[in-house]
Amino acid sequence: MSTTFAPSDFLDLERTAHRVLFEHAANVWEALDKIAAYLKFSLKPGVHGELMGQPYIGPDVFIGEGTIVEHGATIKGPAWIGADCQIRSGCYVRENVLVGDGAVLGNSCEFKNCLLFDGAQVPHFNYVGDSILGHKSHLGAGAILSNVKLDHGEIFVETEGVPRVGTGLKKFGAVLGDHAEVGCNAVLNPGSIIGRRAVVYPGAQWRGVLAADSIAKFRQSFSVLARRG
Repeated sequence: MSTTFAPSDFLDLERTAHRVLFEHAANVWEALDKIAAYLKFSLKPGVHGELMGQPYIGPDVFIGEGTIVEHGATIKGPAWIGADCQIRSGCYVRENVLVGDGAVLGNSCEFKNCLLFDGAQVPHFNYVGDSILGHKSHLGAGAILSNVKLDHGEIFVETEGVPRVGTGLKKFGAVLGDHAEVGCNAVLNPGSIIGRRAVVYPGAQWRGVLAADSIAKFRQSFSVLARRG
């Protein structure tokens, strides 16, 4: 198995307006370190969508045509939100966030230093930090992308049977390939890589690389007892 993780192995780079972030990248996560500088030099703030009620929009924010930002949402910025997105009430977009066209950012979801490709859906109670979500990838309610190790050390990508790969990053959540699905209340540990069309079952705690078209199952065992008294 390869110990490099080329962006094109996981992502359709035609499904983002920000494909320049992946130029000359040997590994897909290298784009994360470039987001802040990219926004600094490329962002042209402006609100071209619809604001419902009184969401908070920071001064360094671009919002595309057809995007609806609901009352109670916060877009702190710097942030670039594409066209025809839904930014729902209670959503918190922090610094250095890039969102493609047709994406859904939902209630009680937090975003920081991340890139969402066109059509990505993050609708309910999710944390997305230092992560990349591919075209039409989806997080179930309560799914969390953990981005920092408990010892705050360098994050490694681990694949069974091959040496682990250092990322040089101390903050790195996950990469979800195009059409990947993560079930409700699943936790992806730092440095997780989920391949195209792969599925992580609800409630799972995943670490490492899940190959394309694979399913990571999680089953609990229950004891059912008669109620007394």
